[in-house]
Amino acid sequence: MADSSAITHEAVFPPALVQGKNDFHSITETVCGVLEAPKPPKSWYMIFGTAVALLGVLGAMIVYLIATGVGVWGNNQPVAWGWPIVNFVFWVGIGHAGTLISAVLFLFRQDWRTGINRFSEAMTIFAVICAGMFPAIHVGRIWVIWWVFPLPNQMSMWPNFRSPLLWDVFAVSTYFSVSLLFWYMGLVPDLATVRDRAKTKARRFWYGLFALGWNGSNRQWHRYERAYLLLAALATPLVLSVHSVVSFDFATSQLPGWHTTIFPPYFVAGAIFSGFAMVLTLSIPARKIFGLEELITMRHIDNMCKVIMATGMMVGYAYAMEFFMAWYSGNEYEGFAFINRAFGPYWWAYWIMVSCNVLSPQIFWSKKMRNNLTVVFIMSIFVNIGMWFERFVITVTSLNRDFLPSSWHYFSPTWVDVLTLLGSFGLFFTFFMLFCRYLPQVAISEVKNVLPEAHPHHEDH
Repeated sequence: MADSSAITHEAVFPPALVQGKNDFHSITETVCGVLEAPKPPKSWYMIFGTAVALLGVLGAMIVYLIATGVGVWGNNQPVAWGWPIVNFVFWVGIGHAGTLISAVLFLFRQDWRTGINRFSEAMTIFAVICAGMFPAIHVGRIWVIWWVFPLPNQMSMWPNFRSPLLWDVFAVSTYFSVSLLFWYMGLVPDLATVRDRAKTKARRFWYGLFALGWNGSNRQWHRYERAYLLLAALATPLVLSVHSVVSFDFATSQLPGWHTTIFPPYFVAGAIFSGFAMVLTLSIPARKIFGLEELITMRHIDNMCKVIMATGMMVGYAYAMEFFMAWYSGNEYEGFAFINRAFGPYWWAYWIMVSCNVLSPQIFWSKKMRNNLTVVFIMSIFVNIGMWFERFVITVTSLNRDFLPSSWHYFSPTWVDVLTLLGSFGLFFTFFMLFCRYLPQVAISEVKNVLPEAHPHHEDH
């Protein structure tokens, strides 16, 4: 029998999800105050200016790519899939935590999602936009990209619906559509709050337009909650399906290093892992810059650190299983592919991946480390670096040494590859900083629901 003295007060009574002396009114004032301020903080201008500059670099790289051709990338034979596919899989993974936090945790009635769900949903939308850009510019002759759509044409071409590449199109576009609808649905009551507080006609018009005539009646709240629940139920399978389908791009091939059945759950765990890390990367500075520390609390951060630690161990298990199955299969080509990953010419990428994804999250076993914002912020960046390298290792090291040693070739990125990747971050942060400035960063109505005052029997206690 456990010693009752070992059970801490915090374990029985976890910290409140809203800190300070906040009530319904103060939460509205805090969140809306960010939008209604005459000028955003100086740090917002610095980040936004840097993001727009990188966005301009991305535009220039895309124009240069289309004008010159895909030869400006480092892709070669046998590494025909280089950084564009690596970046695509990376950004799709970043967008994974949004659906998990919003839909899955909502269905399981996890109240700690309320402070961070708006962040994660916005992050999902912007990350999927960044992801979708890479396959579009990777096709080569982009001016005939309409050939890939099921449209009648003079060449009698038709998409191969049995190809996992086409499954990707349907999975990612469905994921984006449902996530956008889910995000917008949650915004409607908060947009109506901003509309009712607007001081200018322009703000009243635009926020009113997107608030869809919301007046907060019982009938509207009833319809809203039913619709939100149905969207959450619709979005939940996407958590498993989207990155599983992305993994099929690799797993359904016959290439050693890709042809493995562990890829779908491994990719899903890795996507949740990197998605939560990006939520931390965004929310820790934002809560400081915009004064949201009492709404995005240390309890939210502590729980996200625990999720990162758990999914990090799942990813580490998958790494170990890949090596075990390569040995157990007795297939010399499979065995060589994994020895080449760890000790071949890209050994440095493999060990960066293992260090960032498997070893570094173990620091979160310590509650002291989980409560140290500097450590958590640095670790979240390490995780995202590691997850980018994971996609790099899977894609490049499996291709650069194929069955014929005479065709082995070392892949090196070009300056266009590097600037395009940096530019995609510019696209992401441009969208994100605009979101922080013009839309409620925290779900006002949902945070109010976790206050003690929202409980129907609050007065009885």
